[in-house]
Amino acid sequence: MLDVRIDLHTHSSVSDGTDDPAALVRAAADAGLDVVALTDHDTTAGWRAAAEALPPGLTLVPGAELSCESVDDEGRRVSVHLLAYLFDPTAPELVAEQERLRIERRGRLRAIAVRMAEDGLPVDPDDLLAGLPADTAAGRPHLARALVRAGLVHSVQEAFDRYLANGRDYYMAKADTPVEAAIDLITAAGGATVLAHPFADTRGPTITEETVAVLARRGLSGLEIDHPDHDPAARARLAALAEDLDLVRTGSSDYHGANKSATPGQETTDPAQFAALVERASANAGGAGPTTRPVGGAWGAWEEAGTGS
Repeated sequence: MLDVRIDLHTHSSVSDGTDDPAALVRAAADAGLDVVALTDHDTTAGWRAAAEALPPGLTLVPGAELSCESVDDEGRRVSVHLLAYLFDPTAPELVAEQERLRIERRGRLRAIAVRMAEDGLPVDPDDLLAGLPADTAAGRPHLARALVRAGLVHSVQEAFDRYLANGRDYYMAKADTPVEAAIDLITAAGGATVLAHPFADTRGPTITEETVAVLARRGLSGLEIDHPDHDPAARARLAALAEDLDLVRTGSSDYHGANKSATPGQETTDPAQFAALVERASANAGGAGPTTRPVGGAWGAWEEAGTGS
């Protein structure tokens, strides 16, 4: 088991990655991974395609990355991303919240594009949204790629740096899910939750150790520690926090295809920690074992589940 390579955070073109789900699992296998999680933003629409294209020997962990928010001690909004794994994608309250988030995303994307067009930038809001299915989690990377195609910038990163990042002229916030409520939703749906890149301060304000402790008491399962945006000091702080709070420790690439430089398996999760994460999901599901979940090539009892939430 020591040589098993596990990456628990990747994105396909169903959200803000560039690989479609089938291409993503092929890329994971080509990178030598044994286990990969598909964690698109606010949608599970890519699960079926990824499972159907799964190369031999690769295990698929179905998941999502939920757009959340917290409030710091001074009352300021802090963006929080919550990774969710092995949950029931048909849980009604969760389906409703994911749909709300996708509607919120599309509204924000259109509003940003309209502002850009009004300022004379080469963006067509209608064309931008026309190619994005309703179950796609529309986001700023879609607009960034449009700016690249228009020749305004050379890369997605440049588009964020000049126009779209928090603090830039065209940034707009959106109404995300309170992170406590998101943990409750996933727990009720039989899944496990992990804070994504919680101390990645290059992305903006981050939550505090005290907030993590509150979320652990709420039912948070783990912390993503080994991540491309965490420096050694952040990793050490998170490792100590995970030890103190009895949280699972994960490592992940946060692969987005061509939208970011990370590669599949750039950061990985220890197999024992992955087993602990599956065990916590199983406990939240009332003791149902992983054989009832769509892990590996066996889509199992969920094969007919509606996974387009």
